[in-house]
Amino acid sequence: MRIQLLLALPSLCLASTSDQIPFPNSRMSNQPEIQTHNQPSLADLLTIEPSASIFYSYARELELSSQFSTTDEGKWTLLVPTNKAVMALSRKPHEDPAPTEPVIEISEHEFESVSKRNVERWVSAHIIPRCPITLTSHTYNTLLCGKSVIFDPVKGSDDSAPEWTRVVFEGDARIIGMKKASNGILYLVDGTVKVD
Repeated sequence: MRIQLLLALPSLCLASTSDQIPFPNSRMSNQPEIQTHNQPSLADLLTIEPSASIFYSYARELELSSQFSTTDEGKWTLLVPTNKAVMALSRKPHEDPAPTEPVIEISEHEFESVSKRNVERWVSAHIIPRCPITLTSHTYNTLLCGKSVIFDPVKGSDDSAPEWTRVVFEGDARIIGMKKASNGILYLVDGTVKVD
């Protein structure tokens, strides 16, 4: 009986493709479906862009950054300041404006809450909840309530150059790079959106 069982096994392995029974849906039913895109997500681009690591670090502190990975929430236009632009700020994104009245001591919990709110306002000001957008002479609302970004043409710019190279915003901030993602567009900028 033992020999018969061993002899039967090779015949199972050598079954023709017409005799094989496929799994339902060609995969295990409890396995999640893997979605692929031809382009990386905004989160992917931010992860591999070393000159934008400070912005992405701030964004990861918030729930907003999870939306950079998915297309379920729509498409985004990100104005991502370079590390150099963030370091040049006199007041960092987590800091309050300089006090005009005597400083009152606050608890560590209150400080963390205020810092998180400031970071959320700053990051939100760099996100336009639309994509694609037309840059030349247009104004777009950001995720920060009441804050919009105005793109102005650069005088004397080369009309044959990409549109993003021919505009400034916030006075003199320029777009220095552009990358397309499956869920939006990332513009690398040499300045920041000002938050009052």
